[in-house]
Amino acid sequence: MRAEETRVLWLFVFFDLPVGTKPERRAATRFRNFLKDDGYMMLQWSVYARVCRGEEAVDKHVQRVTKSLPKRGSVRALQVTDKQYARMRLLLGEASKNERVAPQQMVLL
Repeated sequence: MRAEETRVLWLFVFFDLPVGTKPERRAATRFRNFLKDDGYMMLQWSVYARVCRGEEAVDKHVQRVTKSLPKRGSVRALQVTDKQYARMRLLLGEASKNERVAPQQMVLL
């Protein structure tokens, strides 16, 4: 596939992890830190997203998340196109600096 044919996709990771004990809090923190270190931006406390160049990159990052899963909790991944992502509406609050900068970064890919 040529570069101009590569689809820009967004990968969302949603999670609900237990934090009742010190080991659970530590595991949840490790998972959040993994996501940040792997290039995800935090949209909300337990919602992270990153840009991927094509299906293969999405598959690679889903595998990486799978390898880093905590033992307990609920984690989901959702892939959307750049066009679908652009239609997201912020209904209350303000977009973070990362969210405002991210669409400009996609042009550099």
